[in-house]
Amino acid sequence: MKKKNRIVIFVNICLLLITTIYCGIMVNNNTTNSTVFASDTSKAMCVIEKNSKRILLSKNENQKLANASTTKIVTFFTVLKNCDNFDEKVKIDDRAIGIRGTSIYLKKDECLTVKELLYGMMLVSGNDAATALALHISNSIDDFAVLMTKEAHKIGAKNSNFKNPHGLDEDGHYTTAYDLALITSECYKYPIFEEIVTTKNTRISNTDNGYRYLKNKNKLLWTLEGANGVKTGFTNNAGRCLVSSAKRDNMQLICVVLNCGPMFEESAIHLNDCFLKYKMVKLLSEYSYIKNVPVENSKCLDVKVFTKHSFCYPLTLEEEQLIKTEIDLPNTLVAPLKKEQIVGELKIYLDKHLLFCEKIYTMEEIKSNRIGDIIKSIISKW
Repeated sequence: MKKKNRIVIFVNICLLLITTIYCGIMVNNNTTNSTVFASDTSKAMCVIEKNSKRILLSKNENQKLANASTTKIVTFFTVLKNCDNFDEKVKIDDRAIGIRGTSIYLKKDECLTVKELLYGMMLVSGNDAATALALHISNSIDDFAVLMTKEAHKIGAKNSNFKNPHGLDEDGHYTTAYDLALITSECYKYPIFEEIVTTKNTRISNTDNGYRYLKNKNKLLWTLEGANGVKTGFTNNAGRCLVSSAKRDNMQLICVVLNCGPMFEESAIHLNDCFLKYKMVKLLSEYSYIKNVPVENSKCLDVKVFTKHSFCYPLTLEEEQLIKTEIDLPNTLVAPLKKEQIVGELKIYLDKHLLFCEKIYTMEEIKSNRIGDIIKSIISKW
């Protein structure tokens, strides 16, 4: 009996240990932080908030990788920076005809507008449309590729280098998950970009048959709440790539996955996770009154001071408790003071990390009552 009891006790202890380990695994798998899910299969990924550019979730976000047709976002950005008229007609250059891979089947001497070519490039990933746009902006594909890289570097996407406008595999053509998210966030400053990348179906000109009918390849536009872009991509070297975006509750998130088999599914998981964890918090309103500051040498006893710009930032509930605002102002100001004269500074910190810095201004002009200042003021008006 004693031996049997010992066996029963041993079995119960083993079951208890197994249960404890299992529960620990479940707790760890359900804990959300700035690392990716255990099921993430991408070579690199990154989720950022559009306005602050804050990285909310990432893996290998600075690794240089091929990115297939998500390159066309960079092509769009380069067109945005170098084209003033999107209704301008483009006569199709012979060099844009018969480009391998996905195509909208452009024909010799055909004319489409810049906007129509952008639709053809972004919705169905027309490599010929991307080439036609590149040749409209530059004299050659090489020149346009140099311009793409230059425009990317200007905004801080310095780990990128582009060799063509469509993303077909080529030595020296690469970007990073973070750079691609950054470039995409800049594109959203232009209304035409969101207009095009949110379009599910449309039609553009076709010289022979009247119209080309286009359907967006981005499945998340149909399945993900708030989805508003952006672009799919695939080559043998780059694998499946996706840049996606969604807006909910005054916050827009951009997700990039590079070389990711289940790119739609994993992007949706990452975006949903970040929307659950983060909220956009207004930490400073536009034209915020700060306080009244005492004034010396004036009939006015004090002057109101204010900040001009608003500031919002994506935060977790825990992070909101760590926000600190520091106001650097003198105890008194000395007249004369000009209207909107800079008199101090406001800083917002997340714990010890500086998030935002803004000047503090006077709301009104304050004249001095000193004789010398009065005389100077009279002389200056003569």
